[in-house]
Amino acid sequence: METYEKTLALLNDFIWGPPMLVLLVGTGLYLTLGLRGLTLRRLGPAFAMLWRGRRSTEAGDISPFNALMTALSATVGTGNIAGVATAIAAGGPGAVFWMWMTALVGMATKYAEAVLAVRYRETDARGRFQGGPMYYIRNGLGPRWRWLAGTFALLGTVAAFGIGNTVQANSVADVVQKSLGGAPAATGLVLAVLTGLVIIGGVHWIGAVAGRLVPFMAVAYVGGALVIIALHADRVPAALAMIVRDAFTGTAAAGGFLGAGVWAAIRFGVARGVFSNEAGLGTAPIAHAAARTAEPVRQGFIAMLGTFIDTLVICTMTALVILLSGAWTGTDPATGEGYTGAALTSVAFDGALAGFGGYLVTFGLMLFAYTTLLGWSFYGERCAEYLFGVRVIVPYRVLWVLLIPVGAMADLKPLWALADLMNGLMAVPNLVALLLLSPVVFALTREHLARGERP
Repeated sequence: METYEKTLALLNDFIWGPPMLVLLVGTGLYLTLGLRGLTLRRLGPAFAMLWRGRRSTEAGDISPFNALMTALSATVGTGNIAGVATAIAAGGPGAVFWMWMTALVGMATKYAEAVLAVRYRETDARGRFQGGPMYYIRNGLGPRWRWLAGTFALLGTVAAFGIGNTVQANSVADVVQKSLGGAPAATGLVLAVLTGLVIIGGVHWIGAVAGRLVPFMAVAYVGGALVIIALHADRVPAALAMIVRDAFTGTAAAGGFLGAGVWAAIRFGVARGVFSNEAGLGTAPIAHAAARTAEPVRQGFIAMLGTFIDTLVICTMTALVILLSGAWTGTDPATGEGYTGAALTSVAFDGALAGFGGYLVTFGLMLFAYTTLLGWSFYGERCAEYLFGVRVIVPYRVLWVLLIPVGAMADLKPLWALADLMNGLMAVPNLVALLLLSPVVFALTREHLARGERP
């Protein structure tokens, strides 16, 4: 196991080195500039479009609203609770700043992904809409790039079991064990049953459940965080200043925090930001391709809201609670080391809302991870279907459910490292395609705006 962990660490250092960070942030920045800041200027109209998208009757499998909720169900998960805490524990408060930067340019990345997903989507043998990077690579770039489309689909098929399955199950089992004393095996079994009951109905059931659970859990979690922030409002400016300052200076050791340099803040901030909002990863467009819409740009504006909600709202709430509580410099009595992961977030919430905050994190994480299990099951299934056809759907769903208890009982640290590695590998073919197809995105956007359509 030690050799395995060291190998993962070396691979992650390579995958998440300067070239990947330049590719991720650079692609988002290029798209933001190419769109002339449109994704940053049209937030209000995009939210209005999302609201109207609840009742679409155009061609597609699910409403534009439920498409976003399905995408959010996969992105709003352990990254918002455990991922933010891990970023701060490893990179210091400055990591939050780099999460913000990744999200700001990531909105344009997510927009472009959804535009291309709708533009190049197909219908499968069952008459269901299919789309995502594998389709816009093959249909947009042509037959010579089929190998790149297949590479993405293969990575997505395998990576889903790490990013969207075992990591989620493990995080839930960990926090349930610490907070409620529940056995990981029992937690994994319950999650498996609840997941299986929904994914048997495919995207329609997943979209319907996500459309109800995601808004509820987001409002409940953010509401609790806002209460804590309001109770410590006088310290918020100092916390924000620390985030910005430490992003460029690093963070000195304090209490249970061992200290971190600028590179650690950038690396963990960008990695956890991408893990949380998945901008550039290529997964969200798989959900948006199923939306009932005839206009790619319209769905693009709705899609970009996922990054805004996930990172700039929910992750920021988590980060502020952790920093305001001071828990990030505390020491776990059980291990003598600094807190990290979901345990850090739980301690922070419980310290501010004694007797209630810890349970808010526990049940919030359970709901977040459960919906992530649902969303990622759809992503992995669609990638597998691209490679093997509709016959793979049932076996994939069965395997998905069976591996949930396995993830719940596994060791957390190598799972997170494996998830980071898979994130990086999946992003490469998608980012290459986004850069090559960016003229299509810009042209479709200009045509949409020329017609005077909203936003």
